[in-house]
Amino acid sequence: MTDMMTLAEENGFSHIAYADMSAFVPMPDIRKMCAADRCGKWNNNWACPPACGSLETAAEQIRRYKRGILVQTTGELADEFDYEGMQEVSRRHKRSFSDFARQAQLLYHDCLPLTAGTCDICTKCTYPSRPCRFPSKRLSSMEAYGLWVSDICTRSGLGYNYGAHTMTYTSCVLYNEE
Repeated sequence: MTDMMTLAEENGFSHIAYADMSAFVPMPDIRKMCAADRCGKWNNNWACPPACGSLETAAEQIRRYKRGILVQTTGELADEFDYEGMQEVSRRHKRSFSDFARQAQLLYHDCLPLTAGTCDICTKCTYPSRPCRFPSKRLSSMEAYGLWVSDICTRSGLGYNYGAHTMTYTSCVLYNEE
């Protein structure tokens, strides 16, 4: 049987670590950053707040899991303003994580994948007027769950910033060994 570390390695992530589960504490200040709506998805996407649920709901979901794995994709940028490079690293990470999450769900039926950034399966989300078109594929972000990603990485022995002219995206899967 394949384990989560092997599965993550097979999906080509740049960095992988088992998660320090004590670091997974939803924080109101992180949720407030979502509410500032710099990405335009607050109250506009099923995978983002407030549609993804309260911090209390997030905490309840997280407490159900005993293990977690963090995965990162890091890419080189031409300079600190290389928006196209950032977008390419994001696309690569989302593609790899989508595959990894699907495979993890086959291995551990009741797992919780949390991605980097908002769900972008649909060009335009149906929220709030119609139900989500793909609820089984929809992924919320670690930040939407109120998680302080850099702290989780540090406490799990994983870097967060890999130097000038790099961009890193972090996601995780929480699970219980069956």
